[in-house]
Amino acid sequence: MAARAMLRAFAKRTLPFHSLISRSASTLVLAEHEGGSINASSVSAVAAASSLNKDNSISVLLAGLGPSLQQAAAHAASCHPAVSQVLVADSDKFTYPLAEPWAKLVHLVQQRGGYSHIIAPSGSFGKNILPRAAALLDVSPVTDVIEISEPNLFVRPIYAGNALCTVRYNGDSPCMLTIRSTSFPVPPTSADSKDNEAPISQVDLSTFGEDSIGKSRYVNQTSQNTERPDLGNARIVVTGGRGLKNAENFKMIEKLAEKLGAAVGATRAAVDAGFVPNDLQVGQTGKIVAPELYMAFGVSGAIQHLAGIRDSKVIVAVNKDADAAIFQVADYGLVGDLFEVIPELLEKLPERK
Repeated sequence: MAARAMLRAFAKRTLPFHSLISRSASTLVLAEHEGGSINASSVSAVAAASSLNKDNSISVLLAGLGPSLQQAAAHAASCHPAVSQVLVADSDKFTYPLAEPWAKLVHLVQQRGGYSHIIAPSGSFGKNILPRAAALLDVSPVTDVIEISEPNLFVRPIYAGNALCTVRYNGDSPCMLTIRSTSFPVPPTSADSKDNEAPISQVDLSTFGEDSIGKSRYVNQTSQNTERPDLGNARIVVTGGRGLKNAENFKMIEKLAEKLGAAVGATRAAVDAGFVPNDLQVGQTGKIVAPELYMAFGVSGAIQHLAGIRDSKVIVAVNKDADAAIFQVADYGLVGDLFEVIPELLEKLPERK
């Protein structure tokens, strides 16, 4: 009798995640959009989803209100050849990307779609929404993934990027991930991408109740009006550290960035000292960057900062301390006074056309 009871118990148990993904794989990508197009980090999330399985069906989820949402949906439909469909939740409940309504939306779409994976970029958008959605779905998310080895095997950094950890997910479906966009480059868009647009469908929100609004509310959003490239996606980044001493001196970094057509970054010490706003912070607790050229002036090279620049193609460091940790990761290093080096660079670099 005991043996039969055990057999019945095993027969009723939920299939493990790895057996489910071997049969089918479908992924929901949570996309952030602004100004009628989805962010580059969200396209990187689609690229990460495409590496899960060659037969993976990828759905991109957008939420918002009005014409800009529809423009972003059209962009999402042609942003990557792997996109199978675009799901649009058009409602005033998603006017601002608050975590509570978004998490409820993910829960609703997952119940209907039964996705094997849910992926979001590892920025403020994904980090805000995914943990809450994971709690509603009663699963544990895997965060900051930099490599997908198998559909249930992932690599993520630990100890401020000084070690890599391989994680095997054996929990219930869906497997929820945040990915570092710098580790999943986006292929160039082909000329015929418009001819291969994925279909766009509206999410039925008839069962989406008022209780989904939650306790948080949108207050305001502040951003700097600048023509400089976005820090997270720039080809060139010029960063200043505490060695610049004050906010007035930090303007030299901004002038150099303007000449190079670069984004401006800062260390945590420079941000804490009030030299620049915290949205320019580069590092483990700021923006993770992977430019073609990263220039660091007066940056000592704290562990949390190095964790945010490791994927940079070329790192150039200028510091008067020959023993600064930044030189251990720099491709080119100059021991010198930045107050002499930067003016000389500004003098010799040609003006941008």
